[in-house]
Formats: sequence, C-alpha cells, structure tokens
Amino acid sequence: MGLYCGIDWAENHHDFAILNDLGEVVSRGRVDNDAAGFARLLEAFAEAGDTAEDPIPVGIETDHGLWVAGLRASGRVIYPINPLAASRYRSRHSVSGSKSDSADAVMLANIVRTDAVAHRPLPADTDSALAIRVLARAQQDAVWSRQRFGNEIRSLLKEYFPAALTAFQSLEDGLTRPDARSVLAAAPTPTAAAALTRPQLKAALKRAGRSRFLDRDVERLRAIMRAPALRQPPQIEAAMGISLMTLLRQFDAACTAAETLAAHVSVLFSEHPDAKIITSFPGLGPLAGARVLAEIGDDRNRFATARGLKAYAGAAPITRASGKKNLRPAPARQEPATGSSGNDLGVQRPASVPRRPTTFRRSPRRRRLEPPSPTTPVQPIPRPTPPLPYHPRILSTNCTHFHLPSRSRLDS
Repeated sequence: MGLYCGIDWAENHHDFAILNDLGEVVSRGRVDNDAAGFARLLEAFAEAGDTAEDPIPVGIETDHGLWVAGLRASGRVIYPINPLAASRYRSRHSVSGSKSDSADAVMLANIVRTDAVAHRPLPADTDSALAIRVLARAQQDAVWSRQRFGNEIRSLLKEYFPAALTAFQSLEDGLTRPDARSVLAAAPTPTAAAALTRPQLKAALKRAGRSRFLDRDVERLRAIMRAPALRQPPQIEAAMGISLMTLLRQFDAACTAAETLAAHVSVLFSEHPDAKIITSFPGLGPLAGARVLAEIGDDRNRFATARGLKAYAGAAPITRASGKKNLRPAPARQEPATGSSGNDLGVQRPASVPRRPTTFRRSPRRRRLEPPSPTTPVQPIPRPTPPLPYHPRILSTNCTHFHLPSRSRLDS
C-alpha cells in the first residue's frame, strides 16, 4: 500500500501527516525546525513503512530551504505545491475557509495522493546548477537595488543640485559610474562642488580608477559646477547634502555587490558543462546565460519535450479561443472607434482584407413611427376621391337634363 506525506512548514515548527491509499491518516505530528525535528520526521517515516527502495513522496509549499535540501538528500520525490493552488484545494475539504496547520498537512498529502500527475516534481538539478541559481538571483536583486537607489539619488539631485545630473547623466552608465559617485562624495552640495580645485577633482577621478583624459574632464566638470544656477537656502542645501551622502553609501554597496556577484556567477557558469550550449544562442553572454541556466536547470528529465520547455519559458503559443477548431478570421466589418475591438477571443483578422463601411438601415416599422425630419418639407398625403352615388331611376340615357329628386322620393 502506498504512503504519502504532506508537510505544512512554518518558521519555528512544521506539521506533517502521512496518509495511505485510502486517504486514512497513518501518522501525524508536529516537529521543531531543527536537526532534531528532522530526525523525528525520518523516524515517523520509518514507523509508517518507508523504505529506501520506495521512499514516501512529500508535498510541501516551498521549493527551497534546509528542510527541502534534507528531503532531497534522502532520495524521495518532492512536490512543491504553489500556495495559491493549495488554497484552492483547501475549499474542497472545508467550505468555511477555516485554516489550521494540521489540516493543511493532511490536505497537502491528499494532493500528492490524488493529483500528483498534475504537479511538477522538484527537478533533480546538480549542485553546480543550484549554486549558479543562488548567485544569479542574488545578482539580479543587487541590480534592482542599484536601480532603486539610483532613482532616489536622481530625484534628490533634481531638487537642489541639477548640475550633477548635467555632468554625468549623458555619459555611459550615468550615476552608476565610479567617477560620478566619487565626485558626488567629494562635493555633495553645489557650494562644495563650486569650491573644488583642479587637484581635488583630479584626485577624485583617480580614486574612481580613472587614468586617461583627466585634464579634459576636470575642465568640463569645473565649467558645469561653476555655471550660474538656482540654489536652495544654505540650511536646506546642507540637509539635502547629508541625505545624499547617506544614499550614496547604500548606492555604492549595491553597485559593488552587483559587480562582485556578476564576476562570481560568470566564473561559475563558465565551468558548467552546458555553458557552451547556452552561450551559442544569439544574445546570451555569460551573465544572461547564467540566468537562463538558473531558471531551467540541468535536469535532463525535467522537460520531456521541447514543447514543455517552451511552455515553461512562456514562449509557447497560447490558444485563447478554447474548444475551437479550424479557427477562421472573422468577416471584415467596421469597428467602432472606442470600446471592444471584437478580438477578446484571440481571433485575429488579416491586415490585407479591406473593410467595407456598413450602411445604417432602419426597419420599415421604425421608419413609420419616427417623426419627419425638420428639414424635410411636409406634403399632404393624397387620398382617393369617393365616386358619385348611382341610381338607375335618376340617371337615364334618353333625358337631356335632370334634377335631383328629394330624399322622400328616393326612399320610395
């Protein structure tokens, strides 16, 4: 009889439940988030009937962490269940929406028991690929932090020191340049920048690693810093300079972290066996290739076909008109200027098909009921003239003249 385990993890403790094929709870409990708790979980597995040849599969709402690494090392299949999908499964067992850690462990075990084929197991990537994933994601986070601090510095400089933006923003990398950060650290306010001498500016550029065209850049920076410009009051300008120095420290740390992590991930990626294959694609260098490898991994059994890889990467075509076969373009018609374009189902019209303007036609009944237009002249409606009364005693073909008799004679 098969066994299935669900683990509801938390920060300090974890709840687990082991079910059999019939959905009956074989074992359940709560263990601490430490080595002793993990050993207690392995003991519960052994008591339930876990063997090395047929380890118990585990469903858990995460794909990283120490417990996942320990479960992976034990050789069992791990199903990382998305928390959003788990919340949908929860309504199958409790319509009230109530949540408990013990019930969630049973629910996760039931997911593995009944719907394991609908969920992708954790790929068996190598340690090298996992290390590249850690460094690549950390480098991406550092890049985002660098961009965020750069935007804050740019917004602050616009308020009191726009000359600094004029001096560096037009150059490559803008404020992220080492010489830009070095000059701003030496002169965080317009008053301090205007007082910088040529030797001081040259020393700031040398501290940033510059060795060429120093005299040219020193003269350019002096001309920009000493140009007439609007100024904040001295006390406000000094306060903004202190704020800039605080942001510059964080900005320098983010820039250094991004550069250091990029160097490490490039070296580690170049040692991976799949590096030459990935970098052979156009536009993929060491850093971008490392990010691609970090997301797709190097497990050869993760994607059965190339179509599965395209779907995971988001490059597969999406069928928007579900259940439709042999889709044909809709007939060309005049589209309204605003509102829905009629392509909500994804049926695209070819651009070469000309569109015919439609003619607005009213129904005959509506045309009769509508009043005439003010510009249309109103004409009388012709009516037929009734015929004269006929009586054989009044009209005769032999008489030349006649007179109308009275009503009494006609009635007689």
